[in-house]
Amino acid sequence: MMGRSMPMFATLVILLMVLFATEMKPAEARSCESASQRFNGYCVRSSNCASICSTEGFTDGKCKGTIRRHCTCIRNC
Repeated sequence: MMGRSMPMFATLVILLMVLFATEMKPAEARSCESASQRFNGYCVRSSNCASICSTEGFTDGKCKGTIRRHCTCIRNC
């Protein structure tokens, strides 16, 4: 009897490992971006951009661009 239960136990363990390895992750909301209407000047700190964006009704803001850095506001679509 011991000879038959070991392969079944091993199969069960492998199935459980596969099940937990492929567990579905929660869906993330899509982000929408828009240039800030109130931010003036060159964007250096994303924290400053985020605080201006919050006054515009957005949830976050980041400095984007390489040469012309501008404040981009972010919200869930």
